[in-house]
Amino acid sequence: MYKKQLRLGLIIGCILGGSICLSGCGDDAEAIIPQSGYVYSNSKESSGIETIKGQPIKIQKDSVGETMTTPVPTAEPESQENVVKILVSAAGDCSLGNHIEQDYNSSFNQAYDTEGGAEYFLRNVKDIFSADDMTIVNLEGVLTTSNSAAAGRTYNIKGDPSYAKILTEGSVEAVSMANNHRLDFGTEGTKDTEAALNAENILYAYDKNVAIYETQGIQIGYVSVNEVAWGQGTEDLVAEGIDKLKAAGVDLIFVACHWGVERDNYPESYQLQLGKKCIDMGADLVIGHHPHVLQGIEEYKGKLIIHSLGNFCFGANRSPSDMDTMIFQQTFTFIDGELSGDLDAKVIPCSISSVTNRNNFQPTPLAFEGAQRVINRLNTYSEGLGVVISEEGIVQMK
Repeated sequence: MYKKQLRLGLIIGCILGGSICLSGCGDDAEAIIPQSGYVYSNSKESSGIETIKGQPIKIQKDSVGETMTTPVPTAEPESQENVVKILVSAAGDCSLGNHIEQDYNSSFNQAYDTEGGAEYFLRNVKDIFSADDMTIVNLEGVLTTSNSAAAGRTYNIKGDPSYAKILTEGSVEAVSMANNHRLDFGTEGTKDTEAALNAENILYAYDKNVAIYETQGIQIGYVSVNEVAWGQGTEDLVAEGIDKLKAAGVDLIFVACHWGVERDNYPESYQLQLGKKCIDMGADLVIGHHPHVLQGIEEYKGKLIIHSLGNFCFGANRSPSDMDTMIFQQTFTFIDGELSGDLDAKVIPCSISSVTNRNNFQPTPLAFEGAQRVINRLNTYSEGLGVVISEEGIVQMK
C-alpha cells in the first residue's frame, strides 16, 4: 500500500516586487508579480512496503494497473552505497472546467455533477500517479467563480475552485501555470486559482514564482514559463528561476515551457533552441506544453526535452480530432547524494478519453494497437532528436 503524506510550508521569500515587460510580453504583460513572492514545498512519501506472510514486498503498478510483487531485502550491508530513486510523472494540458461558450450538455461541468465528482476524471490513471514520487501537469485555465472574462480572447476557460480536488483525488502534486489561459479571468482568476490550489496543498509555479517539492529527502524545484507570451524574454525568467532554485540548494531542476505552434506535431526553431538553453542553464528535465498534440522527445547532453505532452484531462474541447496523449515518466537515481547520469525514462501511451466517440474527460492508458500507434507517432516526431522509443515505451538514446 502506498501511504502519502502532503505538507505545504514556506521555504523562502525570494521573488522581487514590481512588474516586468520583456520582449514578446503578449497576454502575460499583466503577469502578477507579488510584492513578496514565495517558494513552497510539499512532499509525497511512499513507503512502498507491504508485508505478505512476513515477507517484505515492494508493490508496483504497471501501465494497465496490473500488480507485480518483487521481494526486497530486509536490510542492506553498511558498506553498500546509499541509493535513492525518484520516479516523476508528467502529463499534459488539464483544463478543469469549460470555456464560457460551451453549453452544459456533455460538458466537463456536467460530468463533474453526474459522474461522481472529483474522483471521476483521473480514475484510470490514479494507480500510475499514486505509485510515483511526484506528478506534475499543466493547468490550462483557472479555478474561479468570477464572471469577468478577459476581453479579446478566443476561449476563456474556468472551473469552480472546488475542482482543485480533482488533482488531489488523482494523486497530482504540482502544476505549471504559465500559459496563455492563466489570465482568462484577469488577476482575480489567478488569485482564486492560487487559493484553490493552496487549499488542496497543490504546488504551482509561473513566471517569477518557482516551487520546490520534497520527497525521500530529495528536493525538486521547477520553473514555469510562457514563451508564447514572453518570446525570447523567457530566457531571463528561466535563468532567474533556476538561480533561485540553485540558491535554495535543490537536487533536481525542471523547467515547464509553454511554447510551440498549436496542433503542430513538430517543434519550431526557437523552441529547439530554448530547450537546449534551459539545460545549459541547469535544468535536468524540460517539459513542454501548448500545441495540444504530441511532439517528439529530444536528448541533449544526456538530458531530455519533452517538446509537447499534448492534452490530458481537457475540458475545453468535447470532440478533439486527436485524442492521443501520454504520461512521461523518468526515474532519477541519487548515489550517495549525487545524481547519476544514467537515463531511465519511459512513456505510457494514453487517450484523453475512456471512450472513442467523444472526449469524456477521463484520460486512460492505451494497450495493444492503440499503444503502438502512439509510440510509432512519437518515434516519427522524434526522428533526428537523438532518441528512439521501444515497443515497451522505453526512451533510449541513439
